[in-house]
Amino acid sequence: MAHRFTHPLYWLQPKHIWSHVSAIDSQAEQERSQSDPQTLKNRAWIVIAVACVCLLMLHYLKYSSNLRSAIPLLESWFSIPKGQWLTSYYRSDYRELWGYVWWGSWHIVAFIVIPMLTVKLLLKQSLRDYGWQWGEVHKHWLGYLLLATPIIGFAIMASFRSDFANHYPFYDLAHLSWLDLLLWESIYILQFVAVEFFFRGFLVNGLRPQLGSLSVAVMCLPYLMLHFPKLWLESTGAILFGFFLGVLALKSRSIWGGVAVHIAIALTMDFAAMIQTKGLPQLWLR
Repeated sequence: MAHRFTHPLYWLQPKHIWSHVSAIDSQAEQERSQSDPQTLKNRAWIVIAVACVCLLMLHYLKYSSNLRSAIPLLESWFSIPKGQWLTSYYRSDYRELWGYVWWGSWHIVAFIVIPMLTVKLLLKQSLRDYGWQWGEVHKHWLGYLLLATPIIGFAIMASFRSDFANHYPFYDLAHLSWLDLLLWESIYILQFVAVEFFFRGFLVNGLRPQLGSLSVAVMCLPYLMLHFPKLWLESTGAILFGFFLGVLALKSRSIWGGVAVHIAIALTMDFAAMIQTKGLPQLWLR
């Protein structure tokens, strides 16, 4: 029956979804039989502990209020006249965007830098084992496409609702110029790379040998909680969305299919909402 798993539509068939889950469990069981049990247990503990630290860091440090608190500290470190940088920050036309640079930077630190250092220095493994490779995404491209398409369609329909249209994009001034919009989307896209590596790379691959398919379930819990500040429909959809992306990431041995799906959906949400409200930018620069 192994040949059936190569069909790009196979994983989407509800009656066969548990076959994929079983395949993940079988692979994990095989790895456990070839590895030291204590090593795998220690790896799982390290991954969970680091994940907790990273989630705490991101939750409490990502807000722009922390940037305003950090600027005076940076001024003292670099012997800058007191208040010079802080005044420039408050007077900047891009003050809100600087806040999102801070927000995106903490995503990269907490969801990419620290997990990667953990993989390399503590776990002594290759980043390729954690989805940082192209893998077999090309074999499952249609699966990713079919996962993204209905959500994109829903986003376009939802853009006609005022609550949705006024919620996106997060950066309120993205409509002022194409520079504003492109800078914002660049930050947003890098954030999705970080999210995919942390949840579908670090967590699922770090826990898979010990937990098998339950690694996907464990990953879905913090992934759902990450969506709590968003609209309730998006938070609800994150449960199944995270599950399917987790399964696909393990099948393709890569995070990049999930990154592509996230980018496609996010750009659709932002552009559809802008078209319904403030419109696309008319100027390249303010």
